[in-house]
Amino acid sequence: MEHVNEPALLAIVVATALAFDFTNGFHDTGNAMATSIATRALKPRQAVLLSASLNMVGAFLSLTVAATIATGIVDSGIVTLEVVLAGLAGGIVWNLATWLFGIPSSSSHALVGGVVGAALAAAGTEGVLWTGLISKVLLPALIAPMVAILVATVATAVVARLTRDVPQDTNDRMFRWGQIGSASLVSLAHGTNDAQKSMGIILLALIAAGAVDPDASVPFWVIVSCALAMALGT
Repeated sequence: MEHVNEPALLAIVVATALAFDFTNGFHDTGNAMATSIATRALKPRQAVLLSASLNMVGAFLSLTVAATIATGIVDSGIVTLEVVLAGLAGGIVWNLATWLFGIPSSSSHALVGGVVGAALAAAGTEGVLWTGLISKVLLPALIAPMVAILVATVATAVVARLTRDVPQDTNDRMFRWGQIGSASLVSLAHGTNDAQKSMGIILLALIAAGAVDPDASVPFWVIVSCALAMALGT
């Protein structure tokens, strides 16, 4: 392992990655809790606290997405701290702009786009792992809305049929708890998936700086920091 290069720049990159995680927290919370608040299944403060707690818990459940971000999208061999910092800046600017105008965009794709753009500027097309980008980012981005529409349509039809003879007050009570449960699962999944993006970026920066080996796993302090940043942002 080589000596750590440019420790001050590395610290800036880590702080910026945590700042992105923070913006991710407040940018995406509405996706999980909007319906529960709109139907008054939860009060806004309750919804936010529940989402923040589950976002933090979810960050500890897996590291698979972090590995993809660190090694599966761009060539870690050409990545420098400047490239990582530029990619983070792109993701943060997009998050803030879409939050300001109320546009429900994906923080994940903003971050991946920023990193890919920075890699293209630094090393050209050879710096991007196109197979990984297409199979793990672009295709899922196209397929996910279609799958969600299909599942939601079938589920709504089935639930409507099963509950059509249930008294209204019983229906209201059941669906209130159902909404809380589904919103909680969305927050948990958000923490599991999105907090790992920043973990992967910090791991990529640590590899670029020579602080860890290229095949290293995400350090525990990175997991804790990203979990807390996302929860605080929420």
